[in-house]
Amino acid sequence: MNETVHSERRATRTNDPDRTMADIIEVATHEFSEKGLAGARIDVIAEAMRTSKRMIYYYFGSKEGLYLAVLEAAYSRIRSIEAELHLEDMAPEAALRTLVAFTFDYQAANPDFIRLVMNENMHRGEYLAQSKTIQRLNVPAIDSVREIYERGVREGVFRAGVDPVSLHMAIAAPCFFNVANRHTFGLIFKIDFDDPAATATRRESIVEMIVRFVRR
Repeated sequence: MNETVHSERRATRTNDPDRTMADIIEVATHEFSEKGLAGARIDVIAEAMRTSKRMIYYYFGSKEGLYLAVLEAAYSRIRSIEAELHLEDMAPEAALRTLVAFTFDYQAANPDFIRLVMNENMHRGEYLAQSKTIQRLNVPAIDSVREIYERGVREGVFRAGVDPVSLHMAIAAPCFFNVANRHTFGLIFKIDFDDPAATATRRESIVEMIVRFVRR
């Protein structure tokens, strides 16, 4: 990449701070997901951005501030895409199938998100707890599951007595496991997690499992 392109990018960052912050978060997402909060290095992020550590600290205050911004961006992205599914326009079972399939597909396509969540769990949710943004983002996610489920109960499609938060966890758990444990599980049981046919079968099994869990 020539110096002219680098100069143009630097000019863009100077003139568009929102874009600059988004670009830093994108690079930092991979760094934090690969190395965790302790192992990630601001100078590596700065070098990849062709900017200075001082500029990153100017925007985010600290390494921990950047890490929290990365977490917020990660949760914001998945929740914003979920909102575009328009599940409220579908029949309850179709909506539930769509949500489970989306969760599986999104997590499989975004392993950085899974690693970030795993890292934050190692910190016992310390930084997530500091973010009102993330807590606010997760309210609509539960509301969406509750709306689908309660419609299904009213229409006689789903059985009564299932807690929406438990249903949300039941959806997330196998999809999360599919990414988080793919290397160990794959080695132990000789499963090729990159095989498209096997992935499609696993996806459909998870969708069917969740639907049967709530079906009347």
